Amino acid sequence: MKKKTIRVDHLARVEGEGALTVTIKDGQVVDAQLRIFEPPRFFEAFLRGRSFTEAADITSRICGICPVAYQMSAVHAMEDACGVKVDGSLRALRRLIYCGEWIESHVLHIYMLHAPDFLGYAGAIEMAKDHAGIVQRGLQIKKAGNAIISLMGGRSIHPINVRLGGFFKTPTKRELASLTDRLLWARDAAVETVRWAATLPFPDYERDYEFVALRHPDEYPFNEGRLVSNKGLDLSVREYDEHFEEEQVPHSNALHSKIRGRGGYFVGPMARYNLNFDRLSPLAQEAARAAGLGPACRNPFKGILIRGVEVVYAFDEALRIIAAYEAPEHPAVPVLPRPAVGYAATEAPRGTLYHRYRIDEQGTILDAKIVPPTSQNQKVMEDDLRRVVEKEIDLPQEKLTWRCEQTIRNYDPCISCSTHFLRLEIRRG
Repeated sequence: MKKKTIRVDHLARVEGEGALTVTIKDGQVVDAQLRIFEPPRFFEAFLRGRSFTEAADITSRICGICPVAYQMSAVHAMEDACGVKVDGSLRALRRLIYCGEWIESHVLHIYMLHAPDFLGYAGAIEMAKDHAGIVQRGLQIKKAGNAIISLMGGRSIHPINVRLGGFFKTPTKRELASLTDRLLWARDAAVETVRWAATLPFPDYERDYEFVALRHPDEYPFNEGRLVSNKGLDLSVREYDEHFEEEQVPHSNALHSKIRGRGGYFVGPMARYNLNFDRLSPLAQEAARAAGLGPACRNPFKGILIRGVEVVYAFDEALRIIAAYEAPEHPAVPVLPRPAVGYAATEAPRGTLYHRYRIDEQGTILDAKIVPPTSQNQKVMEDDLRRVVEKEIDLPQEKLTWRCEQTIRNYDPCISCSTHFLRLEIRRG
């Protein structure tokens, strides 16, 4: 058997360490493995024995791009265990800080990580030489998202103001209003981003995915809702473990998630969009339709467009919250421990993030389970890679390699939020 190997030793536009091997025999793809070879980071293990008040700060260190998602899932799960429901202005402020995270994370992906694939550049620095204005626009939009997180969280990376029951400190109406002009400009720029992204060349590729995301009765989902799918799933977050399972595969240190008895599923912006288009703001819906999107989209390469639509929504929602804001009497409501199990799922930029904690009467964490979006998408990512290579198997090796990398980046994978590195190997025989 003749074998040909292609390696990409430093793929800097995904987060984490991994490798991809695609094996082709007699013109057919016989195997595609996304191998995560980073050592386990043991967050679930070293949460055990810590106080329930520490979970939000500890888990936020899992990710430097989406720490708010980990904080929100942690506080919601602990509050669920303790029988506490946060509402009113405090609930609105939690949506606001999540808006900031979606903005900064999505815009980073759109402009710096994924757009170079469509335009034929090795990276954002090379792209900036020919498209300086576009890259500058992306940076300015991202800064607007960071400004929200800085005001609400005390700093833009690993915020320190989130706590059980609310926040350590809440902003004044004037402090929030000071963001308005900047957010209005950025919302217009976000609409322009969707218009620009619609001009990118998208491969002709669709699949009949099972999309899974939260769905709320009244809102596009951030922190709350039921877990639903386009193929009939509809359950409370407390039922997660009854319907989803993780499995160890030999080629990866990361667990693969699947729906029991059904297999892989797709979480993230495309899943949210397909399941919640009617919950988007009118401006976000208008931006989507102007970009050629309908209420449903099954082409993962158009995920860059859908992230742009979600950025428009996040600015719209942030401005709505700021305009309606009245400072709460207290920055947090009391949360007292009791022996219980708490469950929560929130919508991180990359998809549904599940947390489960068991605590005792003192609030000591006895057990923890965290299921991040990328591990839930791994099976679908591998399936996409098989199908994309089969569809474009006659491309020259260099172009086929590029298409595989682009396919991975459709999901904006956050493998572990450490050194950026991926090796790609295509075996032909």
